Amino acid sequence: MSPPLAQGSHTLLLEGVQQHFRVAGAGPCCIVHAGGPGIDSGYLRMPLLEAQCTMVYLDPIGTGASGKLPTHPMGYSVDRFADQVLALLEATGIHRPYLLGHSHGAFVVLEAALRRPNAVAGLLLHAGAASTGGDFMASAAARIDGFVRRHLGTPEAESVRAAWNGLPAIRSDAEYTAALHGLLPAYFSDPIRSAEVLAALRRGLQATLLVGDAAPFDVRDRLGTLTTPTLVMAGRDDFILGPDYADALTEHMPDARQALFDQSGHFAHLEEPEAFARAVLDFVASTQGDYRP
Repeated sequence: MSPPLAQGSHTLLLEGVQQHFRVAGAGPCCIVHAGGPGIDSGYLRMPLLEAQCTMVYLDPIGTGASGKLPTHPMGYSVDRFADQVLALLEATGIHRPYLLGHSHGAFVVLEAALRRPNAVAGLLLHAGAASTGGDFMASAAARIDGFVRRHLGTPEAESVRAAWNGLPAIRSDAEYTAALHGLLPAYFSDPIRSAEVLAALRRGLQATLLVGDAAPFDVRDRLGTLTTPTLVMAGRDDFILGPDYADALTEHMPDARQALFDQSGHFAHLEEPEAFARAVLDFVASTQGDYRP
């Protein structure tokens, strides 16, 4: 097999499961974990970062070209995904990479760093949280209602309303994919302004229904010991993991800073790609002594 960080696609057997990843770019290494859970890495491709970093895009197990657990679709917990990330570091010998996780992927890379803080140069938490307990879903539902009211009478409002109300009945990959397609307008700060980006995302987005444990994600009691430099990023209009969750993360972490994107929802890397790339590269530059932008 070609070296693990050679450009292109690779597959390794890790923790008994085939792990697929794609490498693009040159510079400090950044491992990227997608969200969902159940979404592959395609929507997270970041050409502006590839110009100055070696981006390693993981297809989370159960998605894309990666393998599935023997218990599929059960067993895909944050802990299990974190096991896979740490196994990748061991197998490839990648030394102190940056870990970038989006949404559910931010939970995964945060858990990995909590377990192995010295193995990570820095954390990039894109639409993450310290906890999803309490009123997490109730708050999201209230913001969905707000989106529908603001866009009343539009196809976007009807699409979002129907998809949100149908979530409890989802039983298949096709139903999950259709629901996410329907919800996508609510994930954008302005779905009309971002119509082309939204349409492209909808065309390429395929979802796999994965089931983890039922417990809410909550690492608040562990964050105070994590000294890994961290950039917490959020879109001001993110209905599900917005500024309040970014604030909570930043407050709990000893070495965390924050970047807020005023014209973004859940996908700041797509809605404000230049600002997003600048924030990431500035963070890398400030945390890597020999880095030169």
